[in-house]
Amino acid sequence: QVQLVESGGGLVQAGGSLRLSCAASGSIFSINSMGWYRQAPGKQRELVATLTRVGNINYADSVKGRFTISRDNAKNMVYLQMNSLKPEDTAVYYCRVVTIQTYWGQGTQVTVSS
Repeated sequence: QVQLVESGGGLVQAGGSLRLSCAASGSIFSINSMGWYRQAPGKQRELVATLTRVGNINYADSVKGRFTISRDNAKNMVYLQMNSLKPEDTAVYYCRVVTIQTYWGQGTQVTVSS
């Protein structure tokens, strides 16, 4: 089993920044990818950014140029630096880790006020 714990969410004004962190622990043998997804009220969960083991990065078009994903392999952590936040970025943000299975964190709320 893999446990994921997210932190760093909160309330911020439009134009502000937040940094999300996700710590993975447990039976981690080989992480293929780590990433962030989000789900706004009444909407489906969507990809925000992913980072593969070999360093390939994928961003949603809506966050390109504003968000940056990074990871610390030694600590099994993944980060999401979010700049120039917009009200439409308001959502619950989930960390996802893919090994031979897919694991999700419990989510952290990000609220951007206008």
